[in-house]
Amino acid sequence: MKTLLTTLALTLLTIGCTPNARQPDAHDFGQDQSRGASNSLEQKAAINVDAPSWLWDNRIRYRLLFSAPSQVRFYGQDVWIASPPELFQQKLVASGVGFNYRLLVKLQTFEQQFDAADKARVVLHFSVEAYSADNTQKIATQEFRLEQPSKTPDAKGAISGFADLTQQAVIKIQSWLSGLPKS
Repeated sequence: MKTLLTTLALTLLTIGCTPNARQPDAHDFGQDQSRGASNSLEQKAAINVDAPSWLWDNRIRYRLLFSAPSQVRFYGQDVWIASPPELFQQKLVASGVGFNYRLLVKLQTFEQQFDAADKARVVLHFSVEAYSADNTQKIATQEFRLEQPSKTPDAKGAISGFADLTQQAVIKIQSWLSGLPKS
């Protein structure tokens, strides 16, 4: 039995290390429906997304809350094409959100969470600080926590869920900003 396990482990290591090993698939949030928005460098500079250091890589994160809630895991065959903060900034810029303000978005949680082996949800938690267009006055701060069930409890469900959540985030930020005094 010990020999069989050793052979199996060596086989798995060899398969993972061969040049023919499958490269991970890179994903983004899909086609952006707000193509009419300007993508100027000025607009990109007006929206800054910050995040803890662990969110600045392109791995798709998940947690098994039902068995190991403190352990962050990653999908091996699926990654983001860029880090979540970069993708989120790109989504916000493309949408034209915050055109009259300078925004500082602080991304705090961007992961899929499993409540059971067959039940997962995606969670997006962030805050937004709105500053005057000339960046001299902080106008308001708002915290957002969005989540929704994953369509499937896997990487595909996480990717699809985050595409939906980031679109919801754009709508919620726009709605919040529309209630602020004009800068």
